[in-house]
This record gives sequence, structure tokens and C-alpha cells, in this order.
Amino acid sequence: MSPDYIHEADEELRETYEPPMSLQAYVDAVFERPTLASHASKYLLEAIEAAGTREVVEQGETKRRYRFFDDPYNDGEHAILGNTDVLNDFVDDLRAIAARRGKEEKIIWLDGPTATGKSELKRCLINGLREYSKTPDGRRYTVEWNVAGAENATRGLSYGETTPESEDDWYESPVQAHPLQVFPEPVRRGLLRDLNAELDDHVPVRVEGRLDPFSREAYDYLEEQYRRRGRADLFSAVTAPKHLRVKNYVVDVGHGIGVLHSEDDGSPKERLVGSWMPGMLRELGSRGRKNPQAFSYDGVLSQGNGLLTIVEDAAQHADLLQKLLNVPDEGHVKLDKGIGMDIDTQMIIISNPDLEARLDQHAEMEGSDPLKALKRRLNKHEFRYLTNLSLETELINREVTNDTSVWEAEDYETLEARIRAPVRIHVRGHAGEVHERELAPHAMEAAAMYAVVSRLDEEDLPPGLDLTDKAVVFDRGYLQQGDDRRDMDDLGFSSTANDGRAGIPVTFTRDIIADLLHERTDRHHPSLPVEDVIMPRDVLNAMVEGLREAPVFSTAEQMEYENRLVQVKSYVFDAQERDVLDAVLADKRVDRETVEEYIEHVYAWVEGEQIENDRGELEEPDPLKLKVFETEHLGRFRDADYEGTEPNDDVRAFRAEKIVTALNRHAWKHRDEEFRVADVDVKEIPIIKTVLGSYSWEDVRRTFEDFTPSQWADPPAGTETAAVKERTIEALVDRGYSEASAELTSRHVMSQVSYRWD
Repeated sequence: MSPDYIHEADEELRETYEPPMSLQAYVDAVFERPTLASHASKYLLEAIEAAGTREVVEQGETKRRYRFFDDPYNDGEHAILGNTDVLNDFVDDLRAIAARRGKEEKIIWLDGPTATGKSELKRCLINGLREYSKTPDGRRYTVEWNVAGAENATRGLSYGETTPESEDDWYESPVQAHPLQVFPEPVRRGLLRDLNAELDDHVPVRVEGRLDPFSREAYDYLEEQYRRRGRADLFSAVTAPKHLRVKNYVVDVGHGIGVLHSEDDGSPKERLVGSWMPGMLRELGSRGRKNPQAFSYDGVLSQGNGLLTIVEDAAQHADLLQKLLNVPDEGHVKLDKGIGMDIDTQMIIISNPDLEARLDQHAEMEGSDPLKALKRRLNKHEFRYLTNLSLETELINREVTNDTSVWEAEDYETLEARIRAPVRIHVRGHAGEVHERELAPHAMEAAAMYAVVSRLDEEDLPPGLDLTDKAVVFDRGYLQQGDDRRDMDDLGFSSTANDGRAGIPVTFTRDIIADLLHERTDRHHPSLPVEDVIMPRDVLNAMVEGLREAPVFSTAEQMEYENRLVQVKSYVFDAQERDVLDAVLADKRVDRETVEEYIEHVYAWVEGEQIENDRGELEEPDPLKLKVFETEHLGRFRDADYEGTEPNDDVRAFRAEKIVTALNRHAWKHRDEEFRVADVDVKEIPIIKTVLGSYSWEDVRRTFEDFTPSQWADPPAGTETAAVKERTIEALVDRGYSEASAELTSRHVMSQVSYRWD
């Protein structure tokens, strides 16, 4: 029996909508929860802040990121990856605008090349605001009118010919009028003063302007009817529950969110607020004037009144932008002569760099530049291509697999595992058969690294580093070179570099991988489906070939990006080599107890202290244990570096400077009131992790004396090479490889190793 989806849908709608309430009931609710009356920019800010924050590392720096931009209500479907600084600046602007701290006249401008996340931000805002408006804290309200019950009513308030009756007589404000706008301005000021006095927030609630023309027509009609009858309590009569109700609505495009697309046409007024409907003008003429009930209210400002207005691909609507100049600070727009509408909306325009070129076309005219006033009103935020390896890998994964989950990890090791992980996808062949293709470990990482490297500025590279090093630093915040760790702050990267302004877009990478998934390789193996494996070098070679054919890249860009390929191939091979080395020596990996014993003995040896044995007796540190660990497990020294068990100066310096100093520094950095040296997890000390993870081919040569890398592809049965290969393939499979990708990767690595083995 299937789940009761009908019941689930009933519950979803029951929790989303409330029964309409009277104006007095709404006012009571607002005084209980003042944020229910928030104006547009304040509401948008509250929706973003309600989702909370998380910590991320971008461009080597730790930052706080608003989870709202991870699209949490929709399982990350339209999450914006990266650009955290831009998004935080955007929120800071909202905070200043909402609090009226000098930016209320600004139009927020989001600029940047294609495929940088601007359109995702638009979708994220729409999704997030829609879902937030369904929550109790995010309820959004407007008014609806019924004039059918007025005394001596001679006409109804409708868009049709018939006089409305019963529940069908109710007509909602077409522009989401704020319920508090119903109150006369002096009363509203007093209400807001009392409301904000109870609001524990640095951003007060502001509700300004008059009712929209449609609602005003209803209000004026009802007021006239009751005034003619001599009613003294006119406001009570007009806003009585039989004429006015407050209802909540779900925010969506057309209902609190206005989006002007690049293909939308019409006059500026039609695009901004709507147009007159000739048929309705004849039906609803009011003593020779245009009745605002005969207006369509389908323009972008009308749809976005009360919350958010977005102009997409703004260069296509450059003529419209000048018409928007006074809307943010005056909060008013014209429908026609004598008919205006007060607007409360946060305006955002989205563009590619072509808009900036259009705005600067008269820049040489300086003071006479006709676009100067418009440029002054625009507050620009520049989106750039991702320069974090993990974020780009995640983005490519989303594009290729449609997996929209947002990657979160408590440590970089977890994130690193996702970066290098294989991806397996079922594809349909030309004959209709479905089979699995594997993007081998490091394939997605290779594509992401190449894309990131194409976007990085090499002018600020320190000596001895290449662009892959810069990409690694941007992703994890430091660079580990042997025993030395170099933090972001020590490397001197320029904050004014052009990182992310240009480069390979993710759409190009996605299309290259999509084509590879449907191409067959010419690899063969007697028992393994190696023809279904896409290796990192396959992806990189296809990307380079694609550069020459893609019209989006200039000849200079093609040459520049091709020149950077060697760095990426070297980076990927190093990663594959580490995997194979770790797998070859998997059985030789030292356990935690052995590491801790070594640290205890070396610390005591350097400090001239004794250690406590299993019997509780104090004894001197064991020099033989130290030597065995340093020569066999670490592989850092040989017998020649000792006289018996007495270390030479190099070994002494290593113990004091690389082990004990690192231990003390780590312990001091992570201390607390309860700290004890014995509490330190020594394997978490960076130097120890590096030393233990740094196997070399010399370690392999020392461990397997009869091993011959040149025989790897087809080792003779019964040889040590055959036994090592069998265990290595098993270890690689344990680390996420398939047997086929393990075979191909190990062959590739061993073919290079065999050249230098002898």
C-alpha cells in the first residue's frame, strides 16, 4: 500500500495557510510578533538570517556563510557555491537599507561572467522566500475587499461584468498591499511607534505610503457610501470584517516577487507596473476618469511590491533602469496621469559584464555623462568564478550527476575524500543498453583543478610555487611542503589579484564530461571492464581539445589555458602516485599505539626525563625503539645516521625541532583549563601526520627487495611483484577504486616509476 500522499498534501497546505482575519486581529498578532509586519528589505534580511550560518574556507580564509544561500528548504537544489564575501556584502547592504542607514536609494547590482552563480541566487531567493513564507515566523499578509455589502451599493468591485456575491465577492489587492497601509497616516505612525518600542531589533518596522490604487478605489467607495449615510465611525465601517479581511499569502513569482526576464517586452510602463485593459475601462469607467480596477498590475514592480523585484539580464533592459532611478528613495511609480502607486520592494538587477560596458559608453563626458545618475544609484557586487578546488569539484558533481546536496565537512580530510572520490553513472548506449561508466578517482578533481587554475592570477605567485599550489592554499588555507607548513598569510597573495574574473566556466567542463560518458574508449582487458573507465588524463585531454573548438575562448585564452595543463597533470599524477604508494605499503602502516609510544619516548629523550613503564617504574627512554621507528616506519634516516643507537646531529635536530617543537606548539594552541600533555592526540599533530603519510619508492625498495615495477602490467606468477600487485589492487578497491580503475591507475603510475627505478 502506497503512503497517504493525499494526507501529506493536506497537512502541507494546512500548515501553510491561515483563515482570513479581521484588521483588529492582525494588529493584535503583530503586537505579539512584530516581525509579521516587516517591510520588504527587513523581511528579506530576516528570511536570510533565519536559516543560520556555517563556517567555510574560501581563498584560504575562514568565513561565516549564511545557510540561506545553500538553498536549505529545497535540499540545495539552487545553492550558490562560493562567493561568500559577495553574499555577505549583499546581506550587509540589506541590513543598511532596512535600517535606513544611507543606502535606501540604492539598487543592488549583481555583476559577473556567465555561470558564476547569479541566476542561482535568483532561484535561491525565490525558493527560500517561498518556503520561509510558509513558516509561522515568515508569514506574509495582505488585504482583500468586499464592497457588495455596502449600503445602497450600485456596483461591485471586480474585473467582470456581474455583481459579486458571497465568498466570490472578495478581491485581493493585486499588489500585495500591506495591511497597516489601511490606517490613516497619523494613526499608523503612532501604531508603528508603539510597535517598534516592543521590538528587540536594531532594524525598526517601517510601513510607508498609501494603499495601492485598486484597494484605494474600494476604500474610497465604501467610505463614500457610509459617509452619505451619516456614519460617524467611518473607519470602523469601511474596515469591518464584512468589507476588509487580512489574509496570508505564499510568496512566489507574481506574488511578492517580480522577475523581469530578458525576453519580456513592452513599453517601460508595461514592464514596470502593467497596462490598461480597454474592455475593463469601458465597464468600470468612473465619471470620465480611468478606474484603477481596469489596470493589469502585471508589471515587475507590481508583482514584487511588498518584497523583491529582480531585473534579469539587465543589459537587455537598460532603457528601463533609468526609469527606476527615483523608485527606491521616493517609493512611488506612476500608472497614469494623476494615478500613482506607492511601492515597497527591494530592487536587484542581474547582469553580465556587458551592462558595465553600456554604462561606461559616455564616461569620457564626465560631468555631462547622461548615465551618471544611474551609475550613482547602483551598488555593485561582483560574482566571480570559483577558485576553491572543493567547491568547483562539488559544482561539477552537481552539473553531471544532479546531486544537489551541499558538501559540509568538519575537517579537510573528509572534504578531501569527496574531492578525490570516483563518480559512477548509468548511461544508455546507442543500441539502447544501459551500462555503468566510472569517472575514476581524481577525474572530477582533475577537471576542477584545471578549471580553477585557468581562473587564477599568476602575478602574485611566490617563488617555487605554481598555480596548483595556489589552488590548494585557497581551498585548505595552508600548503604542506614536506615538514613545513606555510599558511595563507605567509604566502603574500594579493587581495587585488584578478582571481576568478575569467577562466573555464563549469558549463564547458560539464559538456566535456557529458560527451566522454557517451564515448567508448579503445582500452581492453581480458577480465576487467576498463573500457568503461574515464581516467583523469582522459578528462584533461578532452578539455584541452575542447578549448580549440569552443567559441567562448579567444585564441589568447586557448594558448594560456593550454600552457597551464602541465601543472595540473603533474598535480593529478602526484595524487595518483600517493594512492598507489599507500596501497603498496598498506600492510606496513604504523598503528596509533606505536606512534604514541615513539612520541612519548622522543619527548622524554629531548627533555631529559624518564618514562613510566607497564609496571609503574620510571626508566630511561629506549634509544633502540626510537631508531627503529625513525628508520623503518618514518624512513627518514638510515643506520649510517647512528652510532649503534646514538643519533647524529641531524637526527637530534629532527627530534627536537620537528617532533617536540611541533608537539608543544600544537598543545599550546589547543590548550584549555583541563589540558594535559597526555591528552594530545599525537596523530593529529600536522608534522606527525605528514611524516607518517610520506611514503617513498625507497620505502618500497627496502620493503620488497625483489619487486620489479616494469613487470606490473603482467607480472609473472609466483613473483613478489605479482603478490604486491594483488594486495595493492585490493587496497585501492578498499579506498574507493573499482578493480578496473585500480588496474589502470596503478599501471599508469608504475609505468612512470619504472623509468627511474634502476
